[in-house]
Amino acid sequence: MSEAENAKWYVVHTYSGYENKVKADIEKTIENRKLQDQILEVSVPVEESIEMKNGVQKAVTRKLFPGYVLLNMVMNDATWYVVRNTRGVTGFVGPGSKPVPLTDEEMKNLGINQETVVIDVEIGDMIQVVSGAWEGTVGNIKAINTNKQTVTIDVEIFGRATSVEIAFVDIKKM
Repeated sequence: MSEAENAKWYVVHTYSGYENKVKADIEKTIENRKLQDQILEVSVPVEESIEMKNGVQKAVTRKLFPGYVLLNMVMNDATWYVVRNTRGVTGFVGPGSKPVPLTDEEMKNLGINQETVVIDVEIGDMIQVVSGAWEGTVGNIKAINTNKQTVTIDVEIFGRATSVEIAFVDIKKM
């Protein structure tokens, strides 16, 4: 069993507004210290919505958990130290100083499924979005991220092509 299979999701608390900075700093440290096999994913969950402002529709991205960053990582002294000493991080979520991983049930409530979806698509394939905000959209796959279980397609927003990530579970091959 590789170390990565022991990875669990942890939550760190950050200064308000520092979520993306913390994410970027941790990702840079992962790269510099070659920790890709121990800290697998750093996530600031967001939701996309369309708002009307002065009679104009505007795409808005809102953080689901302001002040928090989710990490899929193997907990050990090195990874704990890296995350804990990232500027903007106030600590791991858990009693005292002990980080507690999220349970599968908590992950489901957050909309993050631990089940891995296997999908038979390749870059360049045409797909249709079958559920979610982009339902009905058709596009060419530009990128596939098996860790995050997403594909990236270009959609047209306000007359220009914009890349969006769509979950494996929300697409079907055409």
